[in-house]
Amino acid sequence: MSLNTYEGLFILDSNKFARDHDALPEAISKLIADAGGEVVVSRLWEERRLAYPVKGHRKGSYWLMYFKLAGPEVVGFNRQCELMDGLLRHLVLKIHPRLVEPILAHATGATEAEEPAADEAPAEEAQTASV
Repeated sequence: MSLNTYEGLFILDSNKFARDHDALPEAISKLIADAGGEVVVSRLWEERRLAYPVKGHRKGSYWLMYFKLAGPEVVGFNRQCELMDGLLRHLVLKIHPRLVEPILAHATGATEAEEPAADEAPAEEAQTASV
């Protein structure tokens, strides 16, 4: 069965995340691996105050993951996320196949190294204009 690429945004309990930075993200990665998937990118996005209390919490740590998983396995993965202690909310979106490469390149930082800096291009044009 072919694997689709998904983007997952997970709001973690900030208190549990502060005590052990690796436990909750590793637990989510383990759920993906147990479902037959593969994590491509996994990183902390930011910590912020929530717009409204979620399960009694006013602050959350946002964790961003890109992963590959078979389509039918997503339902079971979502259910396991709902049952996970320390995970306040989550959202999993399927990425269109044509957008997978650019999104993953951006998420891993590959595009930053390949693109020239924005201030370099005008300097080159100025040099050729004066010659």
